Formats: sequence, C-alpha cells, structure tokens
Amino acid sequence: MSNKRPTPFYFGGAASCIAAMVVHPFDLTKVRLQNTKGAGNQGMFATMIKIARTEGALQLYAGLSASILRQATYSTVRFGGYEKMKHIVSNGQDPSVWQLLIASSTAGALGGACGNPGDVVNVRMQNDGQLPPQQRRNYKHALDGVVRIAREEGITSLFRGLGPNMNRAILMTSSQCVSYDTFKDLLLRYSPLQDGLILHFTSSTLAGLVATTVCSPVDVIKTRIMTASSSDRKMSSFNIMSTMYKNEGMASFFKGWTPAFIRLAPQTIITFVVLEQFKKWHAAWHESRLLVAKI
Repeated sequence: MSNKRPTPFYFGGAASCIAAMVVHPFDLTKVRLQNTKGAGNQGMFATMIKIARTEGALQLYAGLSASILRQATYSTVRFGGYEKMKHIVSNGQDPSVWQLLIASSTAGALGGACGNPGDVVNVRMQNDGQLPPQQRRNYKHALDGVVRIAREEGITSLFRGLGPNMNRAILMTSSQCVSYDTFKDLLLRYSPLQDGLILHFTSSTLAGLVATTVCSPVDVIKTRIMTASSSDRKMSSFNIMSTMYKNEGMASFFKGWTPAFIRLAPQTIITFVVLEQFKKWHAAWHESRLLVAKI
C-alpha cells in the first residue's frame, strides 16, 4: 500500500459533503425505516413514494443542512485523522492492515465524538415528518436545532447516543477506509486495473458493501436512542438491544439495510472518487510549485 504525500486535513470532509447532497433522500428513508417498530416494514422505494405523496417531494431533503453539518464535522475529523495517523503509525513505510485498523479506529472515535451534535439534529430532522404534529420539533435548520436542543434539553442532549455513535464511527471508518485501501491494493496487485476511475469505483463499491453490513446493527440502535422520547432517554444501549430482539427479532438489527447500502454505496463511491481527485489536484499543484521554485 503506497504511502503518498499527506493531503490537507479537510479533503475528506469536503468530499463527504458533496456526496451527502446526492444521497440525502436515501439517508432520510433509512432513518424512517429504522424507526419503524414492529415486524412489519415497507420497502425503501415504497417509503420514499409515501413520503413524497403525504409530505411533499421536498421533504425527502428534510434535514439537509444538518447532514452537511454532520459531514463537515464527523467526516472531516475521521478522514483527516485517518490519513494523518496512517502516516504516523507506518513511519513512512507501507502500512499493514493492523496499522490501518489502529489509525482508522482512533480517527473514527474522534470523528464520532465531534460529529455527534450534528448527528442528533440530523436524525431528528429526518424523522420529524413521521411524528404526530404535536410531537414534531420543527427545527428551521441545523444550527437552530443545535441551539434549541442545548436550550430546551441541555448541552448533554447533543451528545445523546455518544457511545453507539462512536462505536459506529469506529466500525464505519475501519470497514470503509481500511477495506477501500485493501481492495485498492489487491486490485492493483492482482488485477489488470490501473490506478484510475475504474479502480476507485470498484474498490469503493466493495468498501460500501462491507461497511453497510458491519455498521447496520449499531446504526439502528444509535437511531433509536437519538429519536427516543424524554421518557425513554434513560434506556441504555443494552436495554434497547434486548427489547428489539425480544419484540422484533434478529432481523430488526438490519432494518433499513437496503436503503443504507443504496445510500452508502454511492456516498462511498462519490466520496472516494472525489477524494482521489482532490489528491490528484493537490499533487499536481505541489509539483507545479516545486517546478516554479526551481526556476
């Protein structure tokens, strides 16, 4: 695995924000499905059509500002931290899988903590439309949500679900980033693919499949905690897991898997393709600066 020149810290966050704008309707649908209690469950497209018919097509983009805020914090830290730590733990050598896992786990934990307030607002804004009118929060935008939660429920409410969210961020960063780097390296070594768009597309698609499956159970629990009412807020992750298993079965931990994959696959593809392009531009810019300095 090649250890290239470090890139600016914010590249991953910028790429993730671009991807979030494209896949937001799928993210919203995933949250709605995860919050559907009981054994019965509509399909992804049926849920999207129902939202468009009953709430309006624009409601599929409810909470977009919160989604961008989340990516600007969560993904900037996890991608930026991963790239920096990857260079640190490998000491300038090609990093091993274990070194990549250490770097991704640390970066994921930091990203999950930094992005938690934006994630709470994001989940609530996406889930608002399916609540009864008297229970809706009606946040105007992400910052309004952050301010209102802090004022009405206390600062600590912005960090509700921090444990599951950090666990998910660790799993997501490890499964997404490490699997992308691993698949990319394997394809470069054992397939005719060269470093370019097709390689990035294939590697990121496989990484999205791995990340969706690994993260689905933690993602469902995190969503249930963040959207819990005041009377349920003291329920622990273990209690929620036990209740879900008893009442809804093992399949409940994978609710919303299909929209999660359909959301995460293009998000992963767009993120890594754009990130690779940023790196390419950065390398070209760096080389041009060196050439100018030599003249």
